[in-house]
Amino acid sequence: MSHLPNTLNSFWLWREVSSKLGVSNPAYKYWKNTPNLKLNNKYVFVQKNTLPQKHQHIEEILTDLSGYLPIKFASDQLHVNEHLFSYDKMKLYREFEYKFVEDIKFVNIKKFFRENGIKVSKNSMIHLAKIKDLELSADSTFYNLKNDYGIVVYN
Repeated sequence: MSHLPNTLNSFWLWREVSSKLGVSNPAYKYWKNTPNLKLNNKYVFVQKNTLPQKHQHIEEILTDLSGYLPIKFASDQLHVNEHLFSYDKMKLYREFEYKFVEDIKFVNIKKFFRENGIKVSKNSMIHLAKIKDLELSADSTFYNLKNDYGIVVYN
């Protein structure tokens, strides 16, 4: 499976960590042994099992985001409008599984890829769109989805 669906397997949402611990927003910047990840310059995540020892007890109640991505980041990576994940009237909306954590909506991309047999390598570009709007090339793989949608993986 590609790095895209597995991006957050080893991370906690910082907003949830800081909320449950009652620490200030930039506290993670001072935790030298706690690597962090920023997505879209908006979402901050801290690596699992690296919180300072006095805060490690919180990890057992944090939300596991394995396979999930924030909908804004997922839409950017799949080159699709964010509305696809935002409104239940969109044709593919019900094909995805969603989770809310601290008022941020996440979409389970890993499960969607697995259920549709979509294979992506680490450096692939992915495009989800209506079939008529997709461009195929010799080094791409096309996956037909329902409701006239498809995914092209460019290697």
